[in-house]
Amino acid sequence: MNTILETITVGALDVNCYIMGCKIHKKAVVIDPGDNSRTILDFTKKNSLELTYIINTHAHADHVGANGKIKESLGIPILIHKGDSDFLISEANKEMAHFYGVNPSPKADRLLNDGDVIDICPDISLKVIHTPGGICLHYNDFLFTGDTLFANSIGRSDLHGGSHNDLINSIKTKLTILNDKIKVFPGHGPPSTIGEEKQYNPFLI
Repeated sequence: MNTILETITVGALDVNCYIMGCKIHKKAVVIDPGDNSRTILDFTKKNSLELTYIINTHAHADHVGANGKIKESLGIPILIHKGDSDFLISEANKEMAHFYGVNPSPKADRLLNDGDVIDICPDISLKVIHTPGGICLHYNDFLFTGDTLFANSIGRSDLHGGSHNDLINSIKTKLTILNDKIKVFPGHGPPSTIGEEKQYNPFLI
């Protein structure tokens, strides 16, 4: 396999930050850099990886806290779903960032839509799947689910504008239709698979 995948747990809420790249072309993206920018940058430097994008699965401060430092260091764009772009730079999110001890994020450079494709290298591309919890990112046997789907759990739907029914429907119609062997890499907690979630997740049974 030509894929590089590194999980770095960052920040006060133990966010799973993922670095996904290509061994051949040495290009990579960082998904949800919530904090610890130096650790993220050191890993890419040590492995001679060129980061090309910062991708946020959603705008919550614990997932975007290192956006600014990485962008400042490398000059690469921030990508987020169009529905999250305003909240990313909102006063409420800035207050949340200060509460978590991280920096507020700069505005996004590219707004994503459902079905968009993010090219990492000629051999690896991530497909954007829009869900009520933000976006998920799919490539072959990898599915990055942010705060939409966790191992044996789901994201919150009790926040402003949230809907439990919409969240469950989105997971069932967009995620669990995928191959059972696909590995689920959530925004918090341990990894899982689509098959395991279909069988054991109490919210989906």
